[in-house]
This record gives sequence, C-alpha cells and structure tokens, in this order.
Amino acid sequence: MLTLVLTAGVVWTVGSLLTNDSPRDQASTGQASAEDKLAADPLPSAAPEAAQPGVDSLSSGQTGTIELPLPMEVGEAGVATGFPQTTQGALAQLAAINSAALTSASVRTAQQVIGHWSTPGGPTTQNWSGVKAVATLLESAGLSADGAGSLVVGVEPKMGFIKGSVGEDFVVPCIDFIITATPTGGQPQQVAAADCQRMVWREGRWVIGPGTEPAPAPSLWPGTQESFDAGYQWLEVPQQ
Repeated sequence: MLTLVLTAGVVWTVGSLLTNDSPRDQASTGQASAEDKLAADPLPSAAPEAAQPGVDSLSSGQTGTIELPLPMEVGEAGVATGFPQTTQGALAQLAAINSAALTSASVRTAQQVIGHWSTPGGPTTQNWSGVKAVATLLESAGLSADGAGSLVVGVEPKMGFIKGSVGEDFVVPCIDFIITATPTGGQPQQVAAADCQRMVWREGRWVIGPGTEPAPAPSLWPGTQESFDAGYQWLEVPQQ
C-alpha cells in the first residue's frame, strides 16, 4: 500500500535535514559568505499534516503570482532548460530539475539528473535531497530503487518564492509542489512537498551550486492560509 501520508509529504524537507552538514563553501577565515548566510537563514516550519489535502481549509485571501519563463530546449538527463538569467529563470530551472528526477520514479535516473545539474562542491548522487526524495517515495510504495512502470508520479510546481539573491549569479528559490503518485492498479494519492536550492549561473544556464543545501521550506498544501503566511505565491506555469 502506498503510504504517502506524512512521510512522502516532506520528502525534500527530510532530505534537506539529512544533508545539512557544515557548510562546504565558507571562506578560509571561517566567516560565512553572503551566499551561506542567505541559504542558512531558517524558514517557517510546519507540521507534516499541513502537506496533506483537506486538512486545512483553503484560504479566501490572496497572494502574489510569479510568472515562470518557458524553457528553450531540453538539456542533459532530459531536463528542460534555456531559462533566462533572472530569479524567475532560476526558480523555473529548479522546478525542471526536481520534476525530471521525481517523475522518473527511479533512483538511478535521479542520480543522473543531479550528476548533470550540480556544480563541484554541490549535492552529489549520494547526498542530494532529490535522490533521497525519490528513494523515500519508492520505499513508501514498497518498490525497488527502479519503480518505473509500477508507479506513475506527477509533479506540479504550484507555489514558490524567491528567498533571496546575491548579485546576478546566485539565487535561492523555493518551490512547493503537489506530488501525485499512482501505483499500478491503485488509487492516486496527493501530497505537497517543498524544496529550496542554491542556484548559480554557470556557462549560460542555472545549475545547483556548491555548499550545504539551504534551510528547508515548509511543505504546505497550496492555497491554505498557512501557505500564504509562509510567503508562497502562485506560480503561473506557461502552457506549451
């Protein structure tokens, strides 16, 4: 039985906590860089139940909208890319990286994704929270490390915010997804999961940069007052 409730709702949050070791890109003086300080700044926490649909009432209030740019091409490991050197472009690239990894329903494919979309000193095939997210999801479904064909995973980037930026080449975007997992012959289940990453502009594209993964963002069901209070805005995803 697929047990998305609680555990899979915070797969990225849990993965980020597991990989939050000492920063890897501090200056030799021991002083944290502006990038480190931005990444480490804590964000609001939330109970795991807040990631589930129907637990909290949807808000009748309003929040802002972030328009995501369209990708211009498909890059390594099948990840959409070609986004502009803007904060919105960094957010869109992170959404594409995470979507490619999770929808694969394969730990090996998720490892291939991060192998092509992380810089030296950044997350690796062993410690990236996205790989841990895929593994957690497959474990919750009682599947092996390659669940392709046995589990269909849909990923919708619904809300997000820009935690901050340093110059034009460093951005920490945060995204709140709705994950829909449907095992063969089973019923679909949905849950929210959030992710933040250090995105850096390298050789004409956004990639996940060096250093410890940022403090985790709360996994919140989109449209609840709690999601608004946490600073999330609606993502307007272009239709191709």
